[in-house]
Amino acid sequence: MEFTQQSGFQRKLGIAVHTTEAGLLAYIIDSPPEALPSVARDDLIVAWRAARAAALAQSSGLPRGLHFCRQDGSVFRLVLADADACCWAAAVDRLAGLHTPYGLTLCLRLLGLVDLLASARWAGCFFDLAPDGVTLHPDLLAAAAALPLNAEARFDEALFRARLLPRIGSRSFHPQSRAFA
Repeated sequence: MEFTQQSGFQRKLGIAVHTTEAGLLAYIIDSPPEALPSVARDDLIVAWRAARAAALAQSSGLPRGLHFCRQDGSVFRLVLADADACCWAAAVDRLAGLHTPYGLTLCLRLLGLVDLLASARWAGCFFDLAPDGVTLHPDLLAAAAALPLNAEARFDEALFRARLLPRIGSRSFHPQSRAFA
């Protein structure tokens, strides 16, 4: 699948991948998480759908260790070992390749969005849970696609909130404004 912004990067990021003796997929990334690119909102939707389909199929994935190398020589390590995170990462890997900067950032943005929605009560008006899935507000997806990841490969909740809260009064959540279900 060809993604919208895959060829538009300002700088090439290097990612080396190998399997450890313990069966962990290890990714050595030559930049910090905050250097990862933004993604197209529609690509985030495609990734969400692929991850959801994999979860519904009870697909599994290998644990992954992400090692982000900073210019000062320090390394930030993130391990995806949770069964759901492994499943979603495997789905995005099949879709976009986590060995590419775009695939990796797509995965981290997807996982970061899930993390944010689980912990930020104020974000509740930007999504709707139903037995057949979740409906996400287009502004929520646009923010997740564009806002930078922080040094811990997550979204900065304050930055996310500042971007979205002004929209509550003018564009509250309505099922007809669904981005997808």
